[in-house]
Amino acid sequence: MYTIIQNGLICDAVHKAPFVGDLLIDGGRIAAIGAGLDAPAEAQVVDATGLHVYPGLVEAHGHIGLDGWAVGYEGQDYNEYNDPVTPQLRAIDGINPFDEALQDAVRGGVTTLCTGPGSSNVLGGTFAAFKPVGTCIDDMCLLPQAAMKCAFGENPKRCYKDKRISSRMNTAALLREALFKAREYMEKLEAAGDDPARKPAFDMKLHALLPVLRGEIPLKAHAHQANDILTAIRIAREFGVKLTLEHVTDGALIVDELARADVPLAVGPTFGQPSKIELKHKSWQTPAILNAAGCRVSIITDSPVTQQSHLRFCAAMAIENGMPPFDALRAITINPARHIGVGDRVGSLEVGKDADVVLASGNIFELQSRILATFIDGTRVFQA
Repeated sequence: MYTIIQNGLICDAVHKAPFVGDLLIDGGRIAAIGAGLDAPAEAQVVDATGLHVYPGLVEAHGHIGLDGWAVGYEGQDYNEYNDPVTPQLRAIDGINPFDEALQDAVRGGVTTLCTGPGSSNVLGGTFAAFKPVGTCIDDMCLLPQAAMKCAFGENPKRCYKDKRISSRMNTAALLREALFKAREYMEKLEAAGDDPARKPAFDMKLHALLPVLRGEIPLKAHAHQANDILTAIRIAREFGVKLTLEHVTDGALIVDELARADVPLAVGPTFGQPSKIELKHKSWQTPAILNAAGCRVSIITDSPVTQQSHLRFCAAMAIENGMPPFDALRAITINPARHIGVGDRVGSLEVGKDADVVLASGNIFELQSRILATFIDGTRVFQA
């Protein structure tokens, strides 16, 4: 089925200058972009005259669908508190497709989400990248296992102070131990080849870490404080694994080190006052400072810490504090898409990509601008 969105001001997250043009959608993908496009006679026509046309927004890090809309502690599914090392857990086994927060995301123009375990555990399990429309998470996923969550700092210490962790040193040691054991497990599996008699006994935790050690998915490291950020980088280098950094609250304090490390950074959530010691340097200037240094910056809500539909306003606050508007747009579109490993499909308006499109009454960074329609895979899923 064809759809053509005509005469909108296209802000594609590729070209710095917006341009008036058309967007032709065929079978859920973008088929053409340009002025005065021809469309089949049966195409659905959407008149976007006077409207702004954006790629669907992307959230690189949150817990939406696991820590849901209007649920108390009993309803949360984003942390497993019985063991600080749980790499075998998978977000797709807990995400609730009927969480009303997913509809809030769609109303806010957010069409791709990356959600998973919280930050209580040294290793929490795998995040999933998915689109917020559907009834079965298996069908909604872009990547069922997008990254392996690990966490540093206050949270593991606080949650496991009476069990196994009372210092940052032990958090790092437990992560290293898991990676050492998983590497040894991997080497034994490889050496065994097709001989079942030589294979090590199956270990679900160690098996879950194999995609990390093989470079298939990154460690997704919760780290606010500068020393925790640097510890995450240090351990990733020791084991030669991929890394993304989440939160990066102290990023401005070590901007040169982060620029040299050249790993994707998901900055936030920044709304609200600092609620604990490691957030004392929380600032809307941080995304701008890191961006100016050449870092790969995404802006996040950490939903539900900040409501998912407010992602665009988080970017607006970064603009207010020095981030160029085009870079802020990329920080909630193509940068997070690449951060979570789906940049080939979403995050910008380009031919061949998924037709995830947002129509707005004006500049989405302005408070008075309204999201009027959201399309996912070429289907209108929200209409104001």
